[in-house]
Amino acid sequence: MRRRSVSWWLYQPYKWLILAPVVFASTLFFGNLALVLRLFVDARVASRWSGVPWARLNSWLTPMRVRVETRENLDPHQSYVLVCNHQSHYDVWVLYGWLGVDFKWVMKQELRRVPGLGAACERLGHIFIDRSDHKAALASLEAAKERIVDGTSVIFFPEGTRSPDGKLMRFKRGAFRMALDLGLPILPLTVTGTCDVLPAHSADLMPGSARLVIHPPISTDGLTNEDIPRLMGEVHEAIASALPE
Repeated sequence: MRRRSVSWWLYQPYKWLILAPVVFASTLFFGNLALVLRLFVDARVASRWSGVPWARLNSWLTPMRVRVETRENLDPHQSYVLVCNHQSHYDVWVLYGWLGVDFKWVMKQELRRVPGLGAACERLGHIFIDRSDHKAALASLEAAKERIVDGTSVIFFPEGTRSPDGKLMRFKRGAFRMALDLGLPILPLTVTGTCDVLPAHSADLMPGSARLVIHPPISTDGLTNEDIPRLMGEVHEAIASALPE
């Protein structure tokens, strides 16, 4: 629970009476825009024209400032398995709004039901997995592999859920298996600050700033499943290196 300062109390009417309705409305608007755009342009263009302004608009209205560091580590023409820590729902807006490359989310099946968002994500080619059904989840990832080409990447939150305290949790293996299957490098990403804007499992939103750090890519050439634990450790260490002490 945050300490309820004067600024906290002053922000509450804005959060509930202005920001929350605008976020809901903008999600419906840009979700429907993505559906319309897909009738005329490919998923990559539709995603850029709908997802980026959606993320930037709602970040600006919060307001949340975003700083990107070491962008030179990212080649926009290379496909990657993007692996990022997960602190807050606001991580989605940081990545969509400021990463600057086309990617497909790996998201839980329940998000299909979110008005505006679910249908748009499906039409844009994002990957829904049923975490309660291991075989179905693997089949979804297998079917999605053909979309990860020509500079389009796939992004994972390998912790599987938002960190309750901002600290990096243990990783699940799915991202690393997919990187080996596709023969793609892993690009570690660190997002910080979003847990102070909107903590996990909370509606206690406040203005703030976020930082996106793009680490050097990690090659998977020649690696096998036996190398996955070492690879997971290397990526975990890279992401953790940019987190606050």
